[in-house]
Amino acid sequence: MMGSRLEPDLLLLHAPSVYDFRKHAILYGPVSDMVPSSTVFEMYPLGFLTIASYLHEHGMDVRIVNLALRMMNSRRFDVPKFIARQRPRAVGIDLHWLPHAHGALEVARIVKETHPDVPVIMGGLSSTYFHRELITYPQVDFVLRGDSTEPPLHQLLVALRNGAPVDGIPNLTWKDSEGIHVNPHTYVPTTLDYVDIRPDLVVEMMVRYRDLESTLPFNGWWRNPIAAVFTVKGCVYECVTCGSSQTTCAHLTKRQRPVFRSPASLVANVESFARLTRGPIALIGDLRQAGSGHASEVLQRLRRAGVRNEIIFELFTVPPAAFLQEIDRCVPHWSIEFSPESHAQSVRNAQEGEADYTTEAMEEMLREALRLRCERLDVFFMIGLPGQTIESVRGTVDYCEHLFQLGDKRLSCFISPMGPFIDPGSRGFEEPDRFGYRLFARTLEEHRQLLVQPTWEHILNYETKWMTRRELVDATYDAAARLNELKVRYGRISPRRGRRVAAGIAAASALRARLESRLAQGGDPEFDSALRGEISRFSMSTVCDKRELFWRQRPANFRIAEVLRIVGRHIAGRGRR
Repeated sequence: MMGSRLEPDLLLLHAPSVYDFRKHAILYGPVSDMVPSSTVFEMYPLGFLTIASYLHEHGMDVRIVNLALRMMNSRRFDVPKFIARQRPRAVGIDLHWLPHAHGALEVARIVKETHPDVPVIMGGLSSTYFHRELITYPQVDFVLRGDSTEPPLHQLLVALRNGAPVDGIPNLTWKDSEGIHVNPHTYVPTTLDYVDIRPDLVVEMMVRYRDLESTLPFNGWWRNPIAAVFTVKGCVYECVTCGSSQTTCAHLTKRQRPVFRSPASLVANVESFARLTRGPIALIGDLRQAGSGHASEVLQRLRRAGVRNEIIFELFTVPPAAFLQEIDRCVPHWSIEFSPESHAQSVRNAQEGEADYTTEAMEEMLREALRLRCERLDVFFMIGLPGQTIESVRGTVDYCEHLFQLGDKRLSCFISPMGPFIDPGSRGFEEPDRFGYRLFARTLEEHRQLLVQPTWEHILNYETKWMTRRELVDATYDAAARLNELKVRYGRISPRRGRRVAAGIAAASALRARLESRLAQGGDPEFDSALRGEISRFSMSTVCDKRELFWRQRPANFRIAEVLRIVGRHIAGRGRR
């Protein structure tokens, strides 16, 4: 191995959304209620694992440190002191999702101040979009562009170690005394099979660095070890606000079409998680994008593999009944996540570019899934879409009741605001007037400043010609309250949990009014201090109870024999050094 235990070749750091969230009094709102992580967005990208896996295969040591999680779990965790104790050869920081614009740059600044000679490398889709602006920050040395950066990153690390030139490394933006340089974006792999996901490396990092917390993907992962395998990068669809739509990917990642993981590789990656954990495994991306034959081969391989974990299938459109029936034959435990965004066909058409399914077809698909052994069926709706009004949002909640009336408690509905930002590079971001949006930020720095505004109404980087930012917030709290009542009435959640969510919604709404009053009066630092703890309590589980997103817990989430095997392999490997 090139690096030592105390000197990893690459230290991967995941920053919180806002670096000093423990000091700010910001009402973040329900912008993270539909994802496993909190408003701190402490869930690091899956790319951290593929980077660690690729570099490990090429003889390099990588350490992942989830700074956001460490900061969440301990107010005493001192980031500058922690970073000062590290001795990495290079530091990588993700700016994949734009809500990390503040935290990522602040962590980069601390790294550069503490270790001025250590290269700071940034990557991710937001880094790619803003690469020319990002490289101008003094704390950033390199930006790797695109959604597949493992081989270029390896080339960069080798070049830095050897003092070699970097002008031939693909996808790299860099600077020197002569200025800024943008190397051609030529590394665009045609398959995802060039790198595997190695969850066992997470266990090895825990042992090697005697750190059980830093590599965890998000808060509560020990209790809810959800795993994810990306089946595709890119997309065949053109959703207006999506940063991974077909048009966006053609611009950002230079992909003219999606690239897929082969069925054999995909199932092998599923098996690698299944050896370690009993938790659910989500297949990210609709399998049918690669064609019905590809999807069928994945299912047949899953059947032969005999994986007992629950497999979560993501659907972008309505499949034929035969596809659901094949899932049922091949996978003993399975669930579906489906995101129609709106109940209204006109809104779906405006968002998705003429959605290729009707509401009637969607309902028939839901009925078919429930007729089979589908163990859970989550339907997600969004607020902030083109063509969507306050009345339309209320209609969506009414439609949720219609779905509840199907009478099967395996089906549940969720609704949340699209936020806090429209994705850079999406059609809505690039052509806001065409799609009815008004943007409040265009540059990276403008988004960084938005993230420290006092309420999520002011953090949103958009409003629509149908709803102002204030109306988007009003519609969200109204929809959340009404959907919560329906979930209690139809037995999706207990009355006790429903009362707790209702109290949270009411408290968040009242707190918002108090903050607005404070803003109108010019602010008060003592008021900020008094509200800080209260704000933290009412920025989580606002539109639903966060626990609704998690699968049922098991008495033993992890396969202890596999954990011990990984630990033993690591110890034996150290002994051979």
